[in-house]
Amino acid sequence: MSNLTITNYKFDESLSDELRLNHYAKNMWPLVYILNDGASNKAYIGETTDVFKRMNTHLKNETKNKLNYVTIITCDKFNKSATLDIESNLIRYMSGDNKYVLLNGNMGIANHNYYQKQEVYWSIFTDIWNKLQSKNIVEHSLNHITNSDLFKYSPYKSLSEEQLTGLFSILEGIHDVNTSKVIVNGGAGTGKTILAIFLFKLLHSDLDDFNFRDLGDDISGFIKLIKDIRSNKKELRMALVVPMSSFRETLQNVFKNIQGLSKNMVIGPSGITKDLSNKYDIVIVDEAHRLRRRRNLTNYKSFDDSCKKLGLDPAKSNELEWILSRSKTTILFHDYQQTIKPSDIDSECFRELELDPNNKKVELKSQLRVKGGTEYVRFINNLLLNSTNFTVSNIDFHDYELKLFDSLDDMIDVVEKRDQEYGLSRLIAGFAWRWISKNDKSKYDIEIGDTRLRWNSTNKDWINKKGCNREVGCIHTTQGYDLNYTGIVFGPEISYDADNNEICVLKDNYHDKNGKNSIKTEAELKDYIVNIYKTILLRGIRGTYIYVCDQKLREYFKRFIPMSVNQSHREFDIRDIIIDDNVESNENRIPLYNLRAAAGPFSEVQQIDELDWVMPPSNISNCNSVFVCQVVGESMNKIIPNGSYCLFKKCEAGSRNGKIVLAESFDVQFDDGAYTVKEYESIKWQGDTSWEHEKIILKPRSTDTSFEDIILTGEDLTSFHVVGEFVQVLESSQFDYKDK
Repeated sequence: MSNLTITNYKFDESLSDELRLNHYAKNMWPLVYILNDGASNKAYIGETTDVFKRMNTHLKNETKNKLNYVTIITCDKFNKSATLDIESNLIRYMSGDNKYVLLNGNMGIANHNYYQKQEVYWSIFTDIWNKLQSKNIVEHSLNHITNSDLFKYSPYKSLSEEQLTGLFSILEGIHDVNTSKVIVNGGAGTGKTILAIFLFKLLHSDLDDFNFRDLGDDISGFIKLIKDIRSNKKELRMALVVPMSSFRETLQNVFKNIQGLSKNMVIGPSGITKDLSNKYDIVIVDEAHRLRRRRNLTNYKSFDDSCKKLGLDPAKSNELEWILSRSKTTILFHDYQQTIKPSDIDSECFRELELDPNNKKVELKSQLRVKGGTEYVRFINNLLLNSTNFTVSNIDFHDYELKLFDSLDDMIDVVEKRDQEYGLSRLIAGFAWRWISKNDKSKYDIEIGDTRLRWNSTNKDWINKKGCNREVGCIHTTQGYDLNYTGIVFGPEISYDADNNEICVLKDNYHDKNGKNSIKTEAELKDYIVNIYKTILLRGIRGTYIYVCDQKLREYFKRFIPMSVNQSHREFDIRDIIIDDNVESNENRIPLYNLRAAAGPFSEVQQIDELDWVMPPSNISNCNSVFVCQVVGESMNKIIPNGSYCLFKKCEAGSRNGKIVLAESFDVQFDDGAYTVKEYESIKWQGDTSWEHEKIILKPRSTDTSFEDIILTGEDLTSFHVVGEFVQVLESSQFDYKDK
């Protein structure tokens, strides 16, 4: 147990006498303090080992000496590293709590690790926070703040080494008179928005309050750049341009609660044309890939009017040209893979800027949002581009939860549960349904089976709207936002072409009019739709759940994404699809064998007889090539839950590597065999004229890591046979019982 104390003092000339009675203060112990004033709602947070000297300095400061109280936080476990860390956390969380506007220039120390930081000192920090809450110095819980936009987009953040390098490059570009444009490329979740806001705060902070130790090893270089940039003007005329109205409003709310910034600094592209008297010194554009051209717009007049004010031809101009014409230095945060509709500016405009040697280019590659990291991002790209050279077995995203659902209702239930546990868990879908509830609140937009849902009821800041967890967001209301968990619905506008092994799109099922009108080729539409799904698949910090409407695409995804084990197929009853014996035709029935294949080691020896005939699932047309049997055990539970009835197809020529198979092992002395279901991998030996199996590996796909590979070599291979290839787990939703 730590001896944690939090003591309030009046912040005036009598403070030194009071502090001499404090054991930690008089003995030069590391401590943390909060200067605050309830009337002005301003606060300053710091740490020190010489509290007397520090307080005397603050009392002489024209801004800080107007604060009335100081809260001293002491603990017998404090050391310098701990107080630096607690100072940083207090600044981060108190800025998100929003009870006080902080006078700090930035947070504490960046990426600072020390002994027992997580094991001991996070617990001490939570105790500090709880005590501050009891003293009415803070108002909200840590969990609540973590989910708030003010916390997520606060400039009081530790920057990664990559971000610090990028920041220095951007500052060099601003300082260089020969450079007027800086292009910062980074995928979803690489911290572009945080870096943009940090830069804004950096150039609007009182340098006396800015803690330059946060800026890495080259502190002198940072200081010189910042001072040089600000030397000519006391105040830089700056704007943050955000093309999407929903996200713009969110960042406006963030800016109005940050000392030195105001909501008026965050504008839309047309805002750049309102005051033509003076150019902006610096314009930062977040989500620059969403800047528009004159194509598929909802308001052509507004676009044309802005062009005319700038003396530009509306037919040839775009919003990027507006910004470049009104800014001395332009910083563009951009991602080629997040262009989602024809109105988005042509990517070639950005490539031309990158090729200009007078412009500066910065790359952000590290994944900072999604806990699955860059491996998850690479997986999503490969999955949607069909360049998959992996199987579900080697997916490892650490603590990130990625699951595929066969039941939409199950996925909705899990998303609601995660929302109750963590908050900010939402449903998002592709634009495959019309928004009919926009004008009639009694109607539903999305109907899948018996499930009926509505699109987002507002376009502005939808993810924070009360009750939105029962609605479905789209790309336009979620791009740029962070969520804890997302439930993604792949609509019927996207499918899979098995013959060509590629994602395909169905234009008639895509209902964003401005997203498809004027598109001339299917390839262009596919790029937009795939980019939409890439973008929304990278919203979830902790996990992503997926439901796929299209059966072909669902089966493709099943090869690579672990299945959720809490599926409705557990309620499936094989007796419901058994066909009476008097049905003579084999065309509309499938044999059900009395085989219980082991999802584990090979089963006991079984004599296989045809047990019954069952109805075919709605997606199966050739009943002669398939059969049904039951799979028992947990070694394949990522894909096949224990006890499931599964459809297998009889083996055909060709490679089976990476596929799930029903395998038989038998002794040549007997007619009967033992069975297992596993993922198949064959290692072959090539001779002069033919090849032979050197080794066959049967791999489990289980949440239980105790299951091991079955490896067959030598004589084992002669008593081994693949009976069939796995097709799907049978579920009630796949059958039309009325036809029985």
